[in-house]
Amino acid sequence: MLAPQDMAALGLTLRLAGVTVLVLLVLGTPLAWWLSQTQSRLKTVIEAVVALPLVLPPTVLGFYLLLALGPHGVIGGLSMALGGGSLAFTFTGLVIGSAFYSLPFVVQPLQGAFEAMGRRPLEVAATLGASPLDRFLTVAVPLARRGFLTAIVLGFAHTLGEFGVVLMLGGNIPGATQVISIAIYDHVEMLQYDQAHTLSALLLVLSFSILMAVYALNRRFSVVHP
Repeated sequence: MLAPQDMAALGLTLRLAGVTVLVLLVLGTPLAWWLSQTQSRLKTVIEAVVALPLVLPPTVLGFYLLLALGPHGVIGGLSMALGGGSLAFTFTGLVIGSAFYSLPFVVQPLQGAFEAMGRRPLEVAATLGASPLDRFLTVAVPLARRGFLTAIVLGFAHTLGEFGVVLMLGGNIPGATQVISIAIYDHVEMLQYDQAHTLSALLLVLSFSILMAVYALNRRFSVVHP
């Protein structure tokens, strides 16, 4: 049985992963679409920014986000001026940090899916009188379903295992910002290996089950790329 504090950490982790994926789908889908269609010189720069979390140490990203979301930061200061309070060490701050950290895991699969479908289906829809929005919603999105499922799974699974960013940005507040990876670290630090093993095994099984479900869908329904 998990201790109440560990249950809270697990619930917070799942909620963080779910909210982060929803935020990234809303923000990342139009970004991925633009990247797949544009010929702008800024495309390379934007792609590099999107991919930056893949190579940047999580503590570095977390540190600069902490400065930005803190009471004296650009975003945190604006939030406080509007009466919202500081965003650092809050669940909202964790969502913002997780969205930045998992951005490439959502945008890149979507961009690849949009690019793979080519321009022909959109041109055919245009000749039938479909508006740009109709072409996107009724043609591009269904054809990119593989990319959407891949993006959802990778974004969710990646957020489950976050450590550096959430520790820097949210600290270790039980019930508020303590996620399961930090709870495991706490147990190891206190030599509570049984509890650490339980949480680690749970996270391992959960992550493996998610990936197995995706590969099973891919094999049976050809929904996502292997």
